[in-house]
Amino acid sequence: MPATASLNGTPVAQTDTYEVVDGNIYFPPDSLVSSAFSSTKTHTTCPFKGLASYYTIEVEGKTLKDGAWYYPEPKAGMEKIKGYVAFYGGKVDVVTS
Repeated sequence: MPATASLNGTPVAQTDTYEVVDGNIYFPPDSLVSSAFSSTKTHTTCPFKGLASYYTIEVEGKTLKDGAWYYPEPKAGMEKIKGYVAFYGGKVDVVTS
C-alpha cells in the first residue's frame, strides 16, 4: 500500500514500502525529496528506539522546523527503522492508499 507525506499539499516523501512503529509511518531514506530536508541540531531520546535526530522541511517557501525525525542508530530490536523518517501528524499530512 503506497504512502505519501505532504507539506502544504506538496509531496515530500512517497513509497510503496515503509515501517509502522507506535502508529507512525517511517519512510525509507530514498523515498524523500532530499532537497526539501535539512538536518537540525535537535535530538530527543526514546527509551525503546534510542536517540532521534531531526530534519527541517522546506517547500515552496514554507518551513517546518523539526518536522521529521529519524533514528541513525536505533536500539536493538528497532533496526528496521534505521535511517527511516517519520513526520509529525497534524503538521505533515501522511496518507496511505
